[in-house]
Amino acid sequence: MEETARETWLLLIHQIPPEPGYLRVKIGRRLQRIGAVSIKNSVYVLPHNDQFHEDFQWILREIGAGGGDAMVCEAAFIEGLSDSQVKHLFQSARDEDYRKFSQEANQLNAFLSKLSDDDPRWPQSRRDFSRLKRRLEELAAIDYFNAPGKGEAEAALLALEGGMRKLEAGATHQPAADTVPETYHGRTWVTRAGVNVDRMASAWLIRRSIDRAARFKFVSGRNYSPAAGDLRYDMFEAEFTHEGEDCTFEVLMRRMALDDPALTDISEIVHDIDLKDGKFERPEADGIGRVIAGIVMTRNDDEERLARGMDVFDDLVETFRRAPKRKS
Repeated sequence: MEETARETWLLLIHQIPPEPGYLRVKIGRRLQRIGAVSIKNSVYVLPHNDQFHEDFQWILREIGAGGGDAMVCEAAFIEGLSDSQVKHLFQSARDEDYRKFSQEANQLNAFLSKLSDDDPRWPQSRRDFSRLKRRLEELAAIDYFNAPGKGEAEAALLALEGGMRKLEAGATHQPAADTVPETYHGRTWVTRAGVNVDRMASAWLIRRSIDRAARFKFVSGRNYSPAAGDLRYDMFEAEFTHEGEDCTFEVLMRRMALDDPALTDISEIVHDIDLKDGKFERPEADGIGRVIAGIVMTRNDDEERLARGMDVFDDLVETFRRAPKRKS
């Protein structure tokens, strides 16, 4: 009688020191993000393939850099835990994620049913919808064994999209540049030389949605005395610059009342790249950050950087606008 072929799995086994306390939280989030599940204390499993092997190796390095110990092993379960039981652990973990997702989506849909399209809470609801949509995509990407709860989560998102469309029909979207107060039209926008992500993205936003005739000037910084008609951004004592936890791009959006989900997506990416605080945990931030770094490394002229950066953000906004919609 032939034995049933056993599957091979990848195990990450670690010991993390109690201090610094944030390391355990950080590693836990990393493991959760790649969809690993715990089979016992400090032992995590993933299906065996090259990508997951690389994911575990990166986490192993982080643990080592933080003063901990870890190893990655290939394993087959012989006794005590079967392959089907391990798969069930993955399904159970994703089902719990899907359950929480469905609950949040249904709560937001119920909230939308009480809103009018001019309610001041409507823009935040749109951002919440975009966040939930991204969240379901992330969950589906780590649902390795087709958890049953996925169908319910997709149905909750479809219902939420229906509620969003009902409000979208009468909602006020971002103003075009010609609806921004005329005081911001045809101005010279001044910023620090050596532009990087926030200044590139902000210049793109200014020319696209605030001042189509904008001219840009690059100066040394603190010692600059603005000329008549100058508007400064992302520099010392500027009219538009970082405020609290917001980068300049976010400040421009808020103060110009630019309400557009695609621009909100970009603002979160720019924030994560510029401030490096992981506030929005945008998966695109690393890739876009590398593209911007390439522009900075290969172009010394600020006008060239802006031109190339504007092309990048033109393509990015279209990516978000043309993202496939689920059919109802």
